[in-house]
Amino acid sequence: MILSQKSKTNNMKKIKLLITIAILGTFSIASSAYVESYFEITKNLDIFSSVYREINVGYVEETNPGKLVKAGIDAMLASLDPYTNYIPESDIEDYRFMTTHEYGGVGAMIGKRGEHVMITEPYKDAPADKAGLKAGDIIIEVDGESAEGKTTSQLSDMLRGQRGTTITVKVKREATNEVIERTVTREKIKIDDVPYSGMLREGVGYISLRGFTETASKDVRKAFEELREEGMEELILDLRGNGGGLLRESVNIVNFFVEKGENVVEVKGKVKEHYRMNKALYEPLDKDIPLVVLIDEGSASASEIVSGSLQDLDRAVVIGHNSFGKGLVQNTTDLSYNSMLKMTIAKYYTPSGRCIQRIDYGGARDEYGRAKEIPDSLLTEYKTRNGRIVKDGAGIMPDLIVDDEEYSGLLAILMNEHIIFDFATRYYFDHDSIPEPEEFKLSDEEYRDFVDYTMTQDFEYKTESGETLKELEEVMKEDDFWEDVKEEYMALKQKLIRNKRDDLLKFKPEISLMLENEIAGRYYYSTGRIRAFLNYDPEIEKAVEVLNNKSTYDSVLNGTCAYCQLKKG
Repeated sequence: MILSQKSKTNNMKKIKLLITIAILGTFSIASSAYVESYFEITKNLDIFSSVYREINVGYVEETNPGKLVKAGIDAMLASLDPYTNYIPESDIEDYRFMTTHEYGGVGAMIGKRGEHVMITEPYKDAPADKAGLKAGDIIIEVDGESAEGKTTSQLSDMLRGQRGTTITVKVKREATNEVIERTVTREKIKIDDVPYSGMLREGVGYISLRGFTETASKDVRKAFEELREEGMEELILDLRGNGGGLLRESVNIVNFFVEKGENVVEVKGKVKEHYRMNKALYEPLDKDIPLVVLIDEGSASASEIVSGSLQDLDRAVVIGHNSFGKGLVQNTTDLSYNSMLKMTIAKYYTPSGRCIQRIDYGGARDEYGRAKEIPDSLLTEYKTRNGRIVKDGAGIMPDLIVDDEEYSGLLAILMNEHIIFDFATRYYFDHDSIPEPEEFKLSDEEYRDFVDYTMTQDFEYKTESGETLKELEEVMKEDDFWEDVKEEYMALKQKLIRNKRDDLLKFKPEISLMLENEIAGRYYYSTGRIRAFLNYDPEIEKAVEVLNNKSTYDSVLNGTCAYCQLKKG
C-alpha cells in the first residue's frame, strides 16, 4: 500500500502519540519534577520522529527505515553500557544461543583463514563429526552456493538451520589433497557447560565450568556426584575463561557448598522491583569439602558471583588472576515485532557488601567518550566472614596470584601463522591413534619432523632485540652518526641474527606443549585439549599444592597466610 504524504504525516503523529501515551502510562505523576521529565521525553520523541520522517521523505538516496531506526537505537544504547542491547527479530536465535548454548546446526567451530573459512574443530559426535568432516577442512560450498568471499558469520548462518533438515557441504582437505562432499543432517547442538571433569590426583577432583546456561548447576551437580563416587575428597572448580550467564545458576552452584539460607548475592537497582536478596535455598552437596576456585581475566559476571561469594564466605581459596570486573545484572523485555531489549537493571553485591564492577559507565568519560575504570584510590575495603580484606571496583582479586608463564616470540609466530595447527592436521592423517591426552608426548623424532616441516614454511621471524636494533639504525642515520658506527653496528647485527632451526630446538619444551595440545584436540576434541594441558598448568599445580597442605589452605582462609596477595591486577 502506498500512502500519500498527508497520510504518512498523520500516521507518524498517531505513532508518536501512542508511544508517548504508553510511556506516560507506566508512571504516576507525583511532582513537577516528574512532569518536567515526561515533557523532555515527549519533546525528544517529537524531535526524533520529525528527523526520521524528513530523512525518509526527502533524503537524496533511498533509505531503509528499519536500519535507520536500529542505528538510532544502537547509538542511544551505546551511550549507556555495552551490555544494554536492542535485539531485532533476526538476531533472536543468536541471543538464545548465548543463554542456552543450544542451536540447530552441524556442530563445528569455524574460523577465517586468509580468504577462506575452515573448520577449526568439529564437536564430538555432532553431525559434522559423524559425516567425517575434520579440523583443517576448507569450506568450498554449502548447498551449491560458493563459500568464496563469505565471512565466518555468513558461513555460520548457512550451516545453521532447522533440526532435521539436510545440507550438502563441500570441503577441500589440503592434508590429503582431496575435495570431499558430504550430506549432513542438522541436529540440536548443545555446547556443554562442563566440558570436562575428572580426578587429577588421588582424592583431588576437577570440574571445568565454561558457561552458566540453564543447565549449568545440573551439570556441575552430576560431575560432583560422579567424582565423589570415585573417591574425591578435595575439589578444584575451574572458572577460567567463563564469561558468565544466568544469575540463578551461579546462586545454585554456590549453594552446593554453603549452608541453606546463606546470603549469596544481593541485587540492587533503581526500580524497587529489581531488588532481590538471593539466598541458598537448598541443603548443600558438601559444605566442608576443601575447595579451590580458579579465575582469570576472562572470568566474568556469574563466574565472579561464584568466586566472589565463596571468597567472602571464606568457603574457598581463589587462585589465578584478577577477574574481568562485571558487576552488572541484565534483564530482557519483549518488544513489538518479536524484538527484544536486553537492559542493565541492577548491580550485584557479594556477601561482604562489595560490588566488583570495574568500569564506571555512569561517571566521567575520557576524551574519546570511553568510560573509565574506577581508580585504585577510590576502591573501598570490605571484610570476609573471617575478617580478611577484599576490595570492590576491581573484579575479584585472587587470594593467591600465580605468575603468568612467559613464552617466546617464536611460539606466538608459530601459532599466528597456523604452523602448529597445520602440522597437527598432517599428524592426524598420518597416525590412526595416540595415547590418552595425559600420556601423549611427541617423540624426539616427531619433533624433528616438526622442525623440518617448519623450515619449509615461509614466515618472517622477528625478535624484539632485532626490531629495536633496526629502529636504532634509522635514528643514527637521521642524526648523521651512521658512518661513524656502521662497522660496529653490522658486527652487532650479525650476533643478533637468530637461526630459526636453532630457536626451534631452544624453545622445544613450550612448543612441544602446544603441539601436543593441538594434536590431542584432533583425537579427543575439546576435552582432549583440557586433559593434555592439566599436567603442565601452573595454576592447577598451585591449587593441588594448597589442597594437599591443610595448614596452608586454612591459613589462606583465616587470613594468616604470609605470602598471600590481594591486589589489583
